[in-house]
Amino acid sequence: MKQPLKGISPLSFYGSAIIAIGLILYASLAPDAAAALFKQANDWIILEAGWFYLLAVSGFVFFLLFLAVSPLGKVRLGPDDALPDYSYGTWVAMLFSAGMGIGIVFYGVAEPIMHFSAPPDAVPRSAQAARDALEITFFHWGVHAWAIYALMGLVLAYFGYRKGEPLVIRSAFRPLIGDKVNGPIGDLIDIFAVVGTLAGLATSLGLGVAQLNATGAYLFGLPQNLETQLILIGIVTLLATTTVATGLDNGIRRLSEMIIIVSFVLMFLILALGPTRFLLQAFVENIGLYLNGFVARSFHIYAYEPTDWVGSWTLFYWGWWMSWSPFVGLFIARISRGRTIREFLLGVLFAPAGFSFIWFTIFGDVAIWLDMHVAHGAISETVAGNMPIALFTVFEYLPWSTFLAWLTGILVAVYFVTASDAGALVIAMITSRGEEEPILWLRIFWALVCGAVAAGLLLAGGLAAVQMAAVIAALPLAIVMVLMCYGIWKALNDEVALVASARLPAAPLVTEEAARFWRRRISAIISHPDRRQVDNFIATTVRKAMATVETELEQPAHIEAGIDQNEEGLRLTIRQGESPPFVYEVRPVSAPIPAFVLTGPSRDSAPRNRYFRAEIFLAQGGRRYDIYGYSTDQVIADIINHYDRHQYYLALTEAPAKT
Repeated sequence: MKQPLKGISPLSFYGSAIIAIGLILYASLAPDAAAALFKQANDWIILEAGWFYLLAVSGFVFFLLFLAVSPLGKVRLGPDDALPDYSYGTWVAMLFSAGMGIGIVFYGVAEPIMHFSAPPDAVPRSAQAARDALEITFFHWGVHAWAIYALMGLVLAYFGYRKGEPLVIRSAFRPLIGDKVNGPIGDLIDIFAVVGTLAGLATSLGLGVAQLNATGAYLFGLPQNLETQLILIGIVTLLATTTVATGLDNGIRRLSEMIIIVSFVLMFLILALGPTRFLLQAFVENIGLYLNGFVARSFHIYAYEPTDWVGSWTLFYWGWWMSWSPFVGLFIARISRGRTIREFLLGVLFAPAGFSFIWFTIFGDVAIWLDMHVAHGAISETVAGNMPIALFTVFEYLPWSTFLAWLTGILVAVYFVTASDAGALVIAMITSRGEEEPILWLRIFWALVCGAVAAGLLLAGGLAAVQMAAVIAALPLAIVMVLMCYGIWKALNDEVALVASARLPAAPLVTEEAARFWRRRISAIISHPDRRQVDNFIATTVRKAMATVETELEQPAHIEAGIDQNEEGLRLTIRQGESPPFVYEVRPVSAPIPAFVLTGPSRDSAPRNRYFRAEIFLAQGGRRYDIYGYSTDQVIADIINHYDRHQYYLALTEAPAKT
C-alpha cells in the first residue's frame, strides 16, 4: 500500500483532491446553488478586487520589461556554462505552439465582432468601434497576457535550473521563507496552484467543448445543448486519459507540430479568400493603435464610469491567464533552460503575442469587414445570440466554407486532447513536488478530475460558470504571483553580489615553483592530453591540493570541508552554517583538437581528434578554463582565490540581514 503513495506530496495531493472532488460533487448535485455562489463570489471580486487584478498584471509587465533591459538580463537560466537545449528558431516555434490554443479559435472572430457591435466607448458598428475592437482584442491577448505566463515561467526556470530547486511554484518562496517551503506553507502554495490550474483548464475545456459542439452542429447537424457537450467532454477525457496511460509523448509532439501547420494553412486561406489588401492595411493600423493605447488601457478600470464590461472581458481574461499560468509557465520553463533572462523575456513576451496579433487581425477584421459590407449586421446578430458558432458564420460568406470548417474542427479536437493531457501532467507534477515523470496513477487521476471539473462547472451554469471559476481561483494565485516577483527579485540581487565578487583580483602565489609555471603550462597546452592523463592529474595533483585546503580549514578553523569523487569529477565542498556552500570541482572535459595542429588523416577520421581539459566548475557552473599542468601550490592558490570571492559574496548578501 505504501508504494503507490511514494511518488506524491501527501498534503498538497490530498488537499487539492478534496477541494476538486468537493467542487465536482457540489456543482453536480446542487447546480443552482453552485451557480448562485459562483456569481456572488465573482461579482464581489470584480467589484472589490478588480483594481488589484489590473494593477498586478500591469505591474508584472513593467517589472519583466525592466529585468529584460537591466544588467540582470544577462543571468542565465541554468549554470553559467549552460547552452540552450533548442536552437532559437525551434524555441520560438515551440513558443508559438504554447500561445496557440482553444481560446484563439473560440475568440478569433467572437471577441472583435462583439466589441464592434457592443463597444465600451464608441458608437456601435462605427469605424471607431472597429478600431477599438481590434485594439482591445490585442490588449487582451498581447504582452499583458504573456507577462503573466513569462513571470511564472521565469520563476520556475530560474529556481529549477539555476538554483537546482524542484519545478514547482513553492521554490520561488525559498528566498522569503527558507526551508519552510518544504513544509505546510509550501504545500498550501502548491494547492493554490493546483486549484487555479484546474479552473484555468476547465475554462479552456469549456470553451473547447462549446467550439467542438458548434463544429459538429455545422458539419453533422449535432444538437447544441448541454447533454452533447457533456458527452464530448467524456470522450475527450477518456482519450486524454488513454494518452496519459500509454505515454505517447512522440504522438503528442507530432500533434503539436500538426497544430502549427494547420493553423498557418487556415490563416493563409482566410487571408487569400478574404479582403487581402484591407487585412494587410488593418494589421499595420492595429499595431499602431495597440502601442498608442498600451499604457492607458493597462490601468483603465472605468472608475469614473462604472460598467459591467470590464468584469466580463478584461478581468475575466486576467483571471483566466493567471489561473492557467502554472501550466503554460511550466511548459515554457521546460524548453528555456540555458537561455539568458533577456532572451527568455523578449522571446516569451513578444513572439507568441505577435502570432496572436496576426491571427486576430485575419479572423477579426475579416468578420468586421464582411459584417459591414456583405452581411449587413447578420454576423453581429448571430454571434450575440450564439458565440461558439462565430467562426462558422464567417465561413458562410467565404468560398470553401466546408473545407475551412473541417480544418477548424481538426484544430479544436487536437487542442482539446493535448490541453487535457498536458494539464493533467502539470497538476501531477505539482502534487509530486516537481517530479518530471509523475507516477502513472497520479496522471490518470488528474486527467479524470480535469474532465470532471469542466463537466461540473458546465452543469452549474454553462460557460458563464466556467468563466467565473477562473476569475475566482485567480485571486489567491494573484497574491502568490506578486510575492513571486519579490522572491525572484531577492534571488537576483544575489546574482549582483556574485558578479561583484567575481571582480576581485586573483592573489598570485609567488614561489620558486610558480616562477617556472609558464614552461609547464606551454607544455600542457601543446601536448593535448588524453583522458587518462587528465584523470591522473586530478587524482594526484588536484586531490593533494584539495586535501591540503581541507586540512587547513578543519584543524585550526573548524570549518566543515569535504572531498568527494563523483561521475563528473573531484569536488571540494566547504560549508559554513546555513550559508550557501562553496563548491570547487575539477572535471575532465572533452574538446576537439584544433584543426591546424592535426596531421595525417582528417580530424573526423583520426583515432585521436579530441583531447581533455581539467576544467573548473563552481556552484554557479563552469568557468571554462583549464588547469591541467598546474602544480599543487597553484591549484591551492586557485581554490583560495575562488573561496575568497565566495566569502565576499556571502558578506554582500548577508550584510543587510545583520543590520
